[in-house]
Amino acid sequence: MRAVRTAVLGAGSWGTTVACLTAANVATRLWARSEDVAREINEQHTNSKYLPGFGLSPQLEATTSLEVAVWDADVLIVGVPSHSVRHTLQAAAPYVRPWIPIVSLTKGLEQGTLMRMTEVIDDVLPGHPVGVLAGPNLAPEVMAGYAAATVIAMPDDHVAGSLQPVFASRRFRVYTNNDVLGCELGGALKNVIAIAAGMGVGLGVGDNTRAMVITRGLAELTRLGTAMGGNPRTFAGLSGLGDLMATCMSPLSRNRHVGEELAKGKSVQQITADMKMVAEGIKTSAVAVDLAAKFDVMMPICLEVFGVLHQGRTPLQAYRGLSRVAPTSEIHGLA
Repeated sequence: MRAVRTAVLGAGSWGTTVACLTAANVATRLWARSEDVAREINEQHTNSKYLPGFGLSPQLEATTSLEVAVWDADVLIVGVPSHSVRHTLQAAAPYVRPWIPIVSLTKGLEQGTLMRMTEVIDDVLPGHPVGVLAGPNLAPEVMAGYAAATVIAMPDDHVAGSLQPVFASRRFRVYTNNDVLGCELGGALKNVIAIAAGMGVGLGVGDNTRAMVITRGLAELTRLGTAMGGNPRTFAGLSGLGDLMATCMSPLSRNRHVGEELAKGKSVQQITADMKMVAEGIKTSAVAVDLAAKFDVMMPICLEVFGVLHQGRTPLQAYRGLSRVAPTSEIHGLA
């Protein structure tokens, strides 16, 4: 049997980081949209646009051709932004081998359809085992060699177990879970809560207030996740609480950065124009509100963030708005 090969679609910070992890274990090709990015990765073993200051694995090969990237891949890893997943996979579909596992890195939800990324993947490429890699994984820290952990969630435990060694390293621990919905939803919704946390930082609220927002945000994503069929214990794990804490607390977080800039009075358009990478929480906030209505779940923090991002409310109004919600039992809707 020949050695395993992986293809990673998306040469942003996290896609490149995951490609470096897999390149240490198996042959890996990274698909980049930009010729300049692909050339730099191949010739200089760097990606200065998305991971400045870091050297990449010399074994990593980059290409701008979807056909070259995926035609012989045994594992397909999808790391493009949520709004690009569908049409990127549609373009790649003629070259993807049957039945190979597909792993999503994208922590977002599709607008309009309200689909999770694994649902989009299954819609475009039916018949493949589809899962998600999610956890508190800030790309620069992983590249710097700090210890981290993540979850590979697949419906089949055997497939998940077989994928562990593809991603794992001495400092990057990979756990398994068969709750794909819970792991995926936690990774997407935490970005919305992180924007709220960032607004709190920008407004200068205290640590008590920030802790309240994070923990009540966890309650919101757990309520929605369980209403949609996820395992409530998943949301207390790496892809739930772990990812939420890292994204809300770290200055490296794109979504927290968006919240901080909003609190300074900048518009969404101004903030995104200055960013090289996508902050998924901006679009996910709208989908979260729609899902909350669909499943009749109270999500006041997500609703206030949506109001700031899309309805002209200010961060200060949003934080004051949270006090309008009468507190009930702390575990309401979590049983």
